[in-house]
Amino acid sequence: MAIDSASRTVHVDEQVRAVAYRRLDVLTKPRGALGRLEPLAAQICAIQRTLDIRICRPVGIVFAADHGVADHGVSAYPREVTVQMVANFLAGGAAINVLSKLHDVDLWIVDAGVDGDCGTHPRLIDAKVRRGTRSFLDAPAMTPAECADALRRGRDAVERTMAADSNVLILGEMGIGNTASSALLMHGLTRVDLIDCVGRGTGLDDRGLARKREVLGKALARRAAPSDPVELLTEFGGYEIAMLTGAVLAGAARGSLILVDGFTVSVATALAAQLDPGVLEYCVFGHCSEEHAHRALLAHLQVRPLLDLGMRLGEGTGAALALPIVRAAVALFTQMATFEGAGVSDKEA
Repeated sequence: MAIDSASRTVHVDEQVRAVAYRRLDVLTKPRGALGRLEPLAAQICAIQRTLDIRICRPVGIVFAADHGVADHGVSAYPREVTVQMVANFLAGGAAINVLSKLHDVDLWIVDAGVDGDCGTHPRLIDAKVRRGTRSFLDAPAMTPAECADALRRGRDAVERTMAADSNVLILGEMGIGNTASSALLMHGLTRVDLIDCVGRGTGLDDRGLARKREVLGKALARRAAPSDPVELLTEFGGYEIAMLTGAVLAGAARGSLILVDGFTVSVATALAAQLDPGVLEYCVFGHCSEEHAHRALLAHLQVRPLLDLGMRLGEGTGAALALPIVRAAVALFTQMATFEGAGVSDKEA
């Protein structure tokens, strides 16, 4: 999927960012005393192109799909857990449901390619491309047409769920086997050795981890990782990862702040950045996952996550936990008094 120059993301406003830093320097605190909340607030100003920043109607989207490679023992859980977890999301019983309710996030679930019937529900978007990808041990995970379709459906999901005044997008995923797919995608994107891209996923023991590395090595023996991001995604990706990639592109194009979750969502964001480098300017990385390779991927992208809590759940939970930090940064920036306004003496020159 080529991104023509007319549809590329508009860069954030660096002049507004500079003015934001000047305001931060005259608030009633020592300069830099709010630590990383200060560049976070300035980034939001640059994204929203104003100093009058606000968080409005955040939307969360969890994309779910199955992976053919899951039949080869790369996960601690069986493939049917994906459809079971979708049912749990729709019943309100998952961690992301709890956090979404706690933080007033409008949560949606997308069936991107679950190998099962997810039924109907007011919060479910049926965007199923196919009942799971093919096993990339034997063939490309998807066809070029399926990949293009999934990218488009990811964009469509953002346009469907985000109201005109919604300005924060939280992205999550669910798919047994998707860290195996993500490891191959990370290897292709970064050229980091495959062994350093493969982690324990949902909790593999040492034997399971060795098996996962062996399986992914065989996939690369069948086909070396392509350098083109869409070809790479077609070869080793998942339908939910492709839709996440499209969702990142759509969120940035509409000028939203994008809260990125863990390893798999970060891989999708890296793919989106290959297609349109401007998208990273709109992204805040919510947390660093415990998944082995996530820290290295964040370093490759030259970004720092807001949280590092040892989490490895997915679903968008790390991004949702970062939302109150984002809200705090906005409140501090917009509501604190300046030295002049409060009649407080500034530091002597």
